[in-house]
Amino acid sequence: MTRFVLLLRGVNVGGHNKVPMADLREALGADGLKSVRTYIQSGNIVLDSPTDEVEIVAARVRSVIARTFGLDIPVVAVTAQGLRDLADANPFSAEPDPRRVHAIVLPHPPTVEALDLVSARQAAAAVKGGSDSVTVVGRVAYLHTPDGFGTSELARTLTAGRSNPLADGTARNWATVSALLALCEADVTGP
Repeated sequence: MTRFVLLLRGVNVGGHNKVPMADLREALGADGLKSVRTYIQSGNIVLDSPTDEVEIVAARVRSVIARTFGLDIPVVAVTAQGLRDLADANPFSAEPDPRRVHAIVLPHPPTVEALDLVSARQAAAAVKGGSDSVTVVGRVAYLHTPDGFGTSELARTLTAGRSNPLADGTARNWATVSALLALCEADVTGP
């Protein structure tokens, strides 16, 4: 069994794409996944799977959500070890407020064109006086927003809308990343 973290994009936001976490846990368990746990209502799942293939597990969870809730929800998967590696690679680990650092986890590493667009958008935000910064490592974009994610022009220009370079990823603040790490490392027994 391989432990995974599944990050759902855009669930339970503003009354849209409602996915009750208790019902989701039950549906995933009924589909044969083990030790299914969720963290808060924004779509964070930790579970054990008999396969170690990231894309297969993401597709399986997406399929269960479609069958159970009638929703097509993008799912980004990372193994527990991948989440530990993601945490170890955080270039903004000196930031004391975990709400000021976000990991935008992508299904695949960004293309060269997307990386160029990320750099251009960071430069444009800096010209406007923004103090935010982004560093991409593999398939994770680490975003530091000293003045807050909600007011960050850089965060908006990188993630909002389908044409943005990181729009197919899903962002989690560092408090959530830390909580998911703790769930991954918890000893779990049962279905």
